[in-house]
Amino acid sequence: MDFAYVAYTENKELVKGRVSAATEEAAAELLSYGGFNVVNLKSVTPLINTEKLLARFTRTKPSEIIMFSRQLALLLESGTGIVTALDLLQQQMHDQTLKKTIGEVASDIRSGSSLSLAMSRHPRTFSQMYHRAVAAGEQGGNLELVLRQMATHMERAAITEKQIKGALTYPFIVVLVAIVVVMILVTYVLPAFTGMYAQFNVELPLATRILMGIADWASRYGLYVMLVCLVAVAGVYLYTKTAAGKYRLDTLMLRVPVIGRIVHLGELGRCCRTMSFLIRIGLPLPEVMSMVIYNSSNKAVAECLSGVQEELIRGEGLSHPMSKRELFLPLMTQMVKVGEETGNLDNTLETVADSFEMEAGDKTQAAIALIQPVITVVIGLGVGFIVLAMYQAMYSIYGSFN
Repeated sequence: MDFAYVAYTENKELVKGRVSAATEEAAAELLSYGGFNVVNLKSVTPLINTEKLLARFTRTKPSEIIMFSRQLALLLESGTGIVTALDLLQQQMHDQTLKKTIGEVASDIRSGSSLSLAMSRHPRTFSQMYHRAVAAGEQGGNLELVLRQMATHMERAAITEKQIKGALTYPFIVVLVAIVVVMILVTYVLPAFTGMYAQFNVELPLATRILMGIADWASRYGLYVMLVCLVAVAGVYLYTKTAAGKYRLDTLMLRVPVIGRIVHLGELGRCCRTMSFLIRIGLPLPEVMSMVIYNSSNKAVAECLSGVQEELIRGEGLSHPMSKRELFLPLMTQMVKVGEETGNLDNTLETVADSFEMEAGDKTQAAIALIQPVITVVIGLGVGFIVLAMYQAMYSIYGSFN
């Protein structure tokens, strides 16, 4: 943030200028160190704040937060003060958004704020679960351990997400290339052959007539169909941004054949792992449920978790409310019951998370293995039909000449 100042120098000269600092107090302190006696200091708001604009459209990568957490834990374990540790980490940060955020967090701590409270002012960088875990670590005196556990938790989630994206990348690229190739054939190649065939008074084969009809229809109405599809996609997208639309979409995703089971297992695995982590660092169970509900990306799952939380607060425990809802699989409810009875709920939830994530990974690989040959066969049939239609037409023309 930039501040405009009016100040006296040590020689009693009046000067004006600008200084960059995280807060007004930090700017005044910086000018004081420089030998200036501040008369007036106020923030300057530019017409277009490029820093805020960049921060709004850029998000710090999870890998950067993971590395920051582990390095901060290492520095704290070595006896380095929290502000000094943040200053050291800020100097070696390559991510400009995270670098600026760490500087502001350090400035807030110098002003008397706690680490968790300072982090909570930057929700785009440090999630609610992150700064709440840090608060639990500050209260329990084991901040270094909590930071390491948080890094491990985020790393596992990032690895799972990366595996799913990697598995879906190849089929998506193949389908995209196939669509582009077909569009080029229908738009540019086939009309040229259609004009050539029209010059000959020859009855063309059925496959060629069908292909020419498709090409003619696409050239006439293809643009309108594309516009209708774009409008429909935009309408569906805007509807899914509403509360009702998001709930319907998430419910549908849990029921889609093959994919629904993968989404279901992924959501439950993420919930179990988050609950295990938050219980392990010492948060009370009602607050754990609030965090899990807040971090759930599926509204249908979040609604079921909210019902479980309400019954938990009424004293019905955790496993009993879960057993009333079909969304929570039997393995999860049984293991939660065992964890409640043995007082080892964090470890049992972690076991369930490992099981669900492994099954989701296996099913994802199986689905990809099934999708790839199907895509290959469909593309082969489409291209084969086009080639057959063109060759049949050429043979018909040659036959008429003979």
